[in-house]
Amino acid sequence: MKLGLIGGGYWGKNLIREFNKIGFLDSICEINPSLIELYKVEYPNINITNDYNDMLSRVDTVCVSLPAEMHYKYAKEALLNNKDVYVEKPITLNIMEAEELVLLAKRKNRILMVGHLLHYHPAIIKIKEILPSLGEIKQITANRLNLGIFRTHENVLWSFAPHDISVILSLCNGMPEWVQCMGNSSLTNNIHDITNSIMKINNTYVNINVNWLNPYKEQKMSIICENGMILFDDMEKDYKLKVYRNYISMKPNPIANKVEPELIELDKISPLENECKHFMDCCINRTKPITDGDEGVNVLKVLNALSLSLKENRQIVLENKKKFFSHETAIIDDGAMIGEGTKIWHYSHICKGAIIGKNCNIGQNVFIAGGAVLGDNCKVQNNVSIYAGVIAGNYVFFGPSCVLTNDLNPRGMYSKNGEYMETILEDGVTLGANCTIVCGHRIGRHSLIGAGAVITKDVENYSVMVGNPAKKIGTIDEKGIITKL
Repeated sequence: MKLGLIGGGYWGKNLIREFNKIGFLDSICEINPSLIELYKVEYPNINITNDYNDMLSRVDTVCVSLPAEMHYKYAKEALLNNKDVYVEKPITLNIMEAEELVLLAKRKNRILMVGHLLHYHPAIIKIKEILPSLGEIKQITANRLNLGIFRTHENVLWSFAPHDISVILSLCNGMPEWVQCMGNSSLTNNIHDITNSIMKINNTYVNINVNWLNPYKEQKMSIICENGMILFDDMEKDYKLKVYRNYISMKPNPIANKVEPELIELDKISPLENECKHFMDCCINRTKPITDGDEGVNVLKVLNALSLSLKENRQIVLENKKKFFSHETAIIDDGAMIGEGTKIWHYSHICKGAIIGKNCNIGQNVFIAGGAVLGDNCKVQNNVSIYAGVIAGNYVFFGPSCVLTNDLNPRGMYSKNGEYMETILEDGVTLGANCTIVCGHRIGRHSLIGAGAVITKDVENYSVMVGNPAKKIGTIDEKGIITKL
């Protein structure tokens, strides 16, 4: 498996070093002539190019290490070319673009990972192991202070805070109920040098302070739990992680116990090497990254809410309730993506990785597998199974008990390991009751497949198909008016 990296500048050079160290790097795409010459000398066995399409033709996976405003364009192009993608933080600057990348990755069955580096720090990995023994998290304070790097296209909130936000969302296992942010800009008008953010996640009070106009460097996180406290100080040379157990007595009033901390030994691997190895392992083993696209979208939502609070000087309430209806007997797996206004009725099962658009109606006893995609305003009648590989556009009608296959030669003894054939149902297609769609075909927009018909080939737009095997007997317009041949 080969990786190509685009953007060998400030942070890209570090990613190049680590991906090359683990034997994953094949190509570097860079337009700066001096960097091209430098990398030709430093990495003589690596392909160096200034042509992104040339790099895409050589590799299986892509690392996007460009300015944030360029992430969407280059990550999308890589996904469209069926590449697994690692994109530096933030995933994009726009939530709709980020959600589009997540949707595209799921449709293409590709890995999409966001470079939230702090997750891969040995201390954070250890914290996740320790926390269950300390009870409920009461409060978290994170400080990230330094002198520089000063930026003019993004403020310190967007530059420093994403890593802490990402980890805190994971530790608290949820999204904030509300957020509030205050700050000040001294160097560049409307580019904040310091921000103080607070938020409430479940029962945890969170305080994140970031500042790039500070005389000393500080990277600390303190986590206060029911039965202990954790201090993570990344500037400490020897013991970055300390745990204080039984720090308080309640007899009858709270009294602080002056306890000695447990000094926690950590693995010596660097967070960046850990992160790069994790991405490689996910690509090889087809496993979900710790910081996948969905996680990147959640961090972006919090950043946007904090930015709005900073701009309008008010508390912002986040809407985290589900925006679709599901009957109490329906099973919705974690990781299913379901659009606003969709209704899911009795005894239906929507699997992890399934994608359903807005305002769909999913009838009784319907199964939708991970990897299946439905657009907006689709209607699925009772007793329909939609398997991985089925990609439906908008306004597609699935008649009762229609059948969609995804394997031309299924065998019970041997798994296909997720390698199934695609069936494309374009916008406005109608599938009649009990029809069968043999996989690997495209059904053109607004076509009508008659009841009981068996489709064994591609279908042209606006066709009316009946019989076994199905034959074209006429055309149909978007309103349903049929003209016979």
